[in-house]
Amino acid sequence: MRRSTAVFCGATVMLAGTLTAVPAEAAMTQSATMAQVAKVSWKKCGTEDTPTLQCGTVKVPLDYARPQGRKITLALSRVPHTARKYQGPLLVNPGGPGGSGLGLAGFVASSLPKAVAAQYDVIGFDPRGVGASKPALDCKPGNFNPVRPASVPSTPAIEKANLERAKSFAAACGRKYADVLPYIDTISAVKDMDSIRKSLGAKKINYFGYSYGTYLGQVYAKLFPGQVRRLVLDSIVDPDGVWYDANISQDYAFDARHKALMAWIAKYNSTYKLGTDPAKIEAKWYAMQHELAKKPAGGKVGAAELEDTFIPGGYYNGYWPDLADAFAAYVNDKNADPLVKAYENFAAIDASGDNGYSVYAAVQCRDVSWPRDWKQWQKDNWAVYKKAPFMAWSNAWYNAPCAFWPTKSLKPVNVANAKLPPVLLFQATNDAATPYQGGVTVHRLLKHSSLVVEQGGGNHGISLSGNACLDKYLVKYLTDGTVPRGSGVADAVCQKLPDPKPLEAQPAKSALSSTSESPAAVSDGATLHGMLGFRG
Repeated sequence: MRRSTAVFCGATVMLAGTLTAVPAEAAMTQSATMAQVAKVSWKKCGTEDTPTLQCGTVKVPLDYARPQGRKITLALSRVPHTARKYQGPLLVNPGGPGGSGLGLAGFVASSLPKAVAAQYDVIGFDPRGVGASKPALDCKPGNFNPVRPASVPSTPAIEKANLERAKSFAAACGRKYADVLPYIDTISAVKDMDSIRKSLGAKKINYFGYSYGTYLGQVYAKLFPGQVRRLVLDSIVDPDGVWYDANISQDYAFDARHKALMAWIAKYNSTYKLGTDPAKIEAKWYAMQHELAKKPAGGKVGAAELEDTFIPGGYYNGYWPDLADAFAAYVNDKNADPLVKAYENFAAIDASGDNGYSVYAAVQCRDVSWPRDWKQWQKDNWAVYKKAPFMAWSNAWYNAPCAFWPTKSLKPVNVANAKLPPVLLFQATNDAATPYQGGVTVHRLLKHSSLVVEQGGGNHGISLSGNACLDKYLVKYLTDGTVPRGSGVADAVCQKLPDPKPLEAQPAKSALSSTSESPAAVSDGATLHGMLGFRG
């Protein structure tokens, strides 16, 4: 789960039984941890795409152990139900940690069949610390401004520069948010979700989460199983790996997706003229990175920024045509302009990105313990790099502030659960951000769950993105609670959508929605992946 604006998951897997049960502070009764929550006062904030959208806020305790103490504010959005049959609130979350969920409510409400969406109040929310919620974290504005040091620590000087960046970021968070950081974590966010439930006057909630949002769903279900009506988890975090092992597992998966992009480029040599051998094309990519380390393109795209630019291709193959165009222009024509444009579209970080990364670090570094000995990071990441170089050190530095984080860590939550109604899970077999094993693990841990697999799919976030086979299971579940039941690891299998074609082969060229699918699939896929963000 990584950056959520622009957000990861284990090589070393712990058995679920070895995880610590819900921490003592998380196991307190609701009456002891929850203050009275006022009902939300909704105001119109409709947009052209979602004219019925409403906005509101709710105040919740900063520290649930002191429910009468300091309050913070959560920002909410709602697309209200219109049908006579009402199935309650459907909370939605796009992941992160650090992703804003306000816009996702409108997307989900408009992407579901009208008759189904009309039966729910679709509720988006910015988790604590995020976006329009207050306070919103921004530990070190401009932390990702180009040009950063190259990620691969090939010299002591490069390693030192990256270490100083990580230490500086952690120290800045500690100075600026000393009173808040101990309460920015998954368990606190989950308690906020139950405060939202109370503010809506609902006995139970329905929940639909992508990416890190699936971990929010797992932990909410563990802490509040009696308040879960329906639960949908798409692109699933492996709870056995949070968070250090999860990121290492992700490195291997992203390297495989990068190789898949190289193979796709080889297939269209007539367009890109980079060759027909994927290995040789990949060698050209690394040669490009080496050149950019010496002379950044446009003064913006160095070796680290190149990685940032291509990582989104591991999340969503709809970006492949734009990335391939930029790659080919640089190598074949010595034209760096498309590469700079791709960086600006896919990787440049603005203030919301600084906020998203601050919350990402705060949650992951607080949720569980991380190695504090940098020698352990060196050993593990060099081992990964030898086999899967594409994102190994980039990911390591992204998470390195956790080696120096100023707050104490919590313990992992054992999410195993036999107290839930039927749960619906979606997982692509080649998902890089949340590898396939996460779906298999959670299917085993949630007793009444059903797993729908997208065979061969490599995108992250697969429902409501153009695959009608997947969406029929989602619609059926949200309509009447029905889930598929099978005899194998998966309860149902859908085939992946076709890979995109080069831009020149498409009827309408777009820098952000390049795919060979129908216009509806193009729109849904690009819109959803824009909301889910990159590196998370």
